[in-house]
Amino acid sequence: MARQFSMPYQIPPVSLLPPAADAGGRTSSYRDLLNAMKAYVVVHINQGNAAQVTLSILQAQDVNGTNAKAVGVMPIWLTAATATSDALAVQTPAATFQTSAAVADKIVVFEITPEMCLDLVNGFHTIAVQTSASNAANITAAELFILGSYQGASDPSSYV
Repeated sequence: MARQFSMPYQIPPVSLLPPAADAGGRTSSYRDLLNAMKAYVVVHINQGNAAQVTLSILQAQDVNGTNAKAVGVMPIWLTAATATSDALAVQTPAATFQTSAAVADKIVVFEITPEMCLDLVNGFHTIAVQTSASNAANITAAELFILGSYQGASDPSSYV
């Protein structure tokens, strides 16, 4: 029996933050979740210094970041040391996540259900990820995976 799942078609990756040093912190561009049933922000942190990194998911009314604010509480998972494990451990649901001071390669996954953690009633349907200032030895990258609520010849763009 053929497997009826294809990542490029059903949850295509969208770059939010390319890999870079995070001494000063940074904010990704905003991506539209108007046609999303769920979305996942996956953050990879190569923590080369014990300075903690705080990750925040922001919501706005458009891809320009109009009236940006924090999202509501959402599920979060963590792989605390990818060199020794690939298990994702459930974390306390929140709008932000702060890494430990442990020097390790880490993966953090945020699960966004738009109607649960975005202010859709007031037109907030775009998201971005923000990292706090930490240390130049800490490298971060983030991708967005969108599970769409549409069917058609081409997927809607998250850039508009």
